[in-house]
Amino acid sequence: MNIAHHVERGHRLFPNKTAIIYEDKSYTYKQFDQLVNRTANALRGLGIKKGDRVALFLPNIPEFAIAYLGILKIGAIAVSLNVMFKSAEVSYVLNDCTAKAIVTTASGRLHLVDSDLPHLQHILIAEGTVENRNDVDFTALIENASPIARAVEMEFNSPASIVYTSGTTGFPKGATLSHGNIISNISAHNRCSGMNKNDRLLLYVPLFHCFGQNAIFNAGLNVCATIILQRRFELEVALESIDKYQVTMFFGVPTVFIRLLNQDISKYNFSSLRYYFSAAAPMPVEIARMWQEKYKKVIHEGYGLTEASPCASYNHNLKYKFGSIGMPIENVQMQVVDSNGDRVSPGELGEIIIKGPNVMLGYWNRPQETQEVIKNGWLHSGDIGRMDEQGFYYIADRLKDMINVCGFKVYPTEVENVIYQHHAVAEVAIYGVPDAIKGEIVKANIVCKANSQITELEITQFCIQRMAAYKVPHKIQFVNSLPKNPTGKVMKRFLREQECAIPNPQLLLPL
Repeated sequence: MNIAHHVERGHRLFPNKTAIIYEDKSYTYKQFDQLVNRTANALRGLGIKKGDRVALFLPNIPEFAIAYLGILKIGAIAVSLNVMFKSAEVSYVLNDCTAKAIVTTASGRLHLVDSDLPHLQHILIAEGTVENRNDVDFTALIENASPIARAVEMEFNSPASIVYTSGTTGFPKGATLSHGNIISNISAHNRCSGMNKNDRLLLYVPLFHCFGQNAIFNAGLNVCATIILQRRFELEVALESIDKYQVTMFFGVPTVFIRLLNQDISKYNFSSLRYYFSAAAPMPVEIARMWQEKYKKVIHEGYGLTEASPCASYNHNLKYKFGSIGMPIENVQMQVVDSNGDRVSPGELGEIIIKGPNVMLGYWNRPQETQEVIKNGWLHSGDIGRMDEQGFYYIADRLKDMINVCGFKVYPTEVENVIYQHHAVAEVAIYGVPDAIKGEIVKANIVCKANSQITELEITQFCIQRMAAYKVPHKIQFVNSLPKNPTGKVMKRFLREQECAIPNPQLLLPL
């Protein structure tokens, strides 16, 4: 097996079908596979061998897709770097995985400190001018390589990709996914979503992220669909692409759907869209309901994490339930357990654990951290959730995002779902901040809808009528925007850190 078999299959079956569209460029499956083959042969020419790590420090450009599959074809391991990383973060990741080569852009090259990278032998520039004498022009390199190659056969547990986690609790860790992990996961995703060769997928989610890389890019190629690739999410560009290319499947995170709900998009033709999918963060129930009322289609939700390749469950067509992340996908098991690891009864909260062919091999070169999250074959997600009597799962929140108010547990998602019911609220982020008496208190950062005004007192009274007093935000701040990572997920860690940097008078009182 080899993940790259899918592009070879597309070449054989539909050589003249469009595989990728990017800005004013398009690539047929034949052209795309030949570029991948040239890359595979060029990498071999540089001495890259099976098992070597090759890093990708690239935005969503065709060269990412081409290089990624070229790496996999020869049995090397593709290492994804967040394009927002700075020099120290880049050096850390490259040294952690001992990357032998990296493919980046001229702007990305500025974050490579040669003296800090003893293992790195080749720097390939895929976009922009090559200014360093020892660097290699990626386009020129592959132009001179043969367009003929075949993907090497790999075992189920052969490492294919290392995707570094966000590192919210220390240094980033490299989740190592095998060929078997990813192939099983994209195949299950194909079946859940009904994805087929006639589909046209809009892909603006970062390719360095597991969601964009596997659930959209690899899944799309696996059924010989067409992928409309965008460098980043730009609302107007995305809307124009849906209209122009008659996109059939739209993938996003909750914040994107919230923006679309609050935007006048009537001038665009959305009639081609048959399917909407949200992942990476819990979808507020109120937003899902408003979406269905406005567009007469549901937003399907999946649940997963990088360590699960990423999909673990899916809210499917058989019986869609608002607010649910659905049931485990094919060949995957899920349970909800207490702090002792014992399974809890339906309706009770606990940690979600996952077992199946999608679970990563482990964290690269981190056996201790791997043992802490994979116990007896079960991946401990760190997510708090519950299962109902019918076997549908629900996310309460991240364990690390839980707020402890005088010993009472507050799950931010629950509070956010209530506040989203207010007609004037466009976006909200709930997080805990330190308090000298209560331990933590609940804070809300709120973005109001255009031309809407609201006061702290109104929000407080709105919440008091709908939830227990200890869950009601003690502090409310109206902001113009919320900080988000490249996938569009709200960065609550940043909000907490920002809050903690502001002196709290209560904490300065003498004991």
